Amino acid sequence: MRMQVIAARSLAWGAVVLRAGELIDDPAFCSLKRSARTVAGFAMVDGPRVFIKRVDEGSWLKGWIIRLRGSRARRVLRGAAMLKLAGFSRPEPLAAAEARAIGAIRTSYVISEALDDARIMSAVVLAGGRRNFRRRCEVSNVIAKEIRRLHDAGLYTLDLQETNVMISGGEGVDWKIHFVDLEDFRHARKVSERRRLLNLVHLDRTIGRFLPRTQRLRFLYNYLGARPARNETRRVLGRYFALHQRAGRRARSRHRTIPLLHVPNDATARACSSQMGAAPTGVSPHTAARPPGFHRIRSR
Repeated sequence: MRMQVIAARSLAWGAVVLRAGELIDDPAFCSLKRSARTVAGFAMVDGPRVFIKRVDEGSWLKGWIIRLRGSRARRVLRGAAMLKLAGFSRPEPLAAAEARAIGAIRTSYVISEALDDARIMSAVVLAGGRRNFRRRCEVSNVIAKEIRRLHDAGLYTLDLQETNVMISGGEGVDWKIHFVDLEDFRHARKVSERRRLLNLVHLDRTIGRFLPRTQRLRFLYNYLGARPARNETRRVLGRYFALHQRAGRRARSRHRTIPLLHVPNDATARACSSQMGAAPTGVSPHTAARPPGFHRIRSR
């Protein structure tokens, strides 16, 4: 297959992305996700730590279709540009490349900066313990307002979950929200109510593992801002819970479970734990951030 660099901050990063496969196969690579098609994790490149993601696009025929629609790497670049233009924080892409065979895109590579000072939502919320109600409300309010601002700017994502919302700050510093998984972001002239509620439903299905129902409902009210009239509130909540139940039935029919993180050894596990709040034994970030007494459950 022939590697082609489609974007790079500099010539040096262009050379790095061409050997991204070697960095992923290196024993020092800190793997956060390893599935049949996707590998993602952290690597050290001449000092700074970077995030590398490789996605196999599928069959040769699908590779041709993806070439017309845009590969994962190109969608990451578009998502990063849209968020930057709208004034939202996200990891800066450093380089992107595509591996092609007989004209079809077979593999996409993206290298971006590592958010070393940010953690996933569950790790931040549970850092102060389960009884730190004030911290939970504060973080929940900040995220709800940022998602509302995202939608008002004409942006939404197809995969809004707590592991794709990174948070930095706290302890006397203002909270800052960073969006990741940039290939799933889309732009619309006006984000419809259904799209908005679907984003909230997808997020609620993941934060429900560490936030009780009352605080999740408070999150929804924080997103709505000034509470509308009673009839309008009933209509919105009715549609929201209907979408929630539909998503639950669809998930149960597919028997989905929470994917486990792949951590190759103890040394790289310790290097990963500070970034994602992940346990060094290869468990999911949800379980890692969960205090004793919580159990691993299926997606609802």
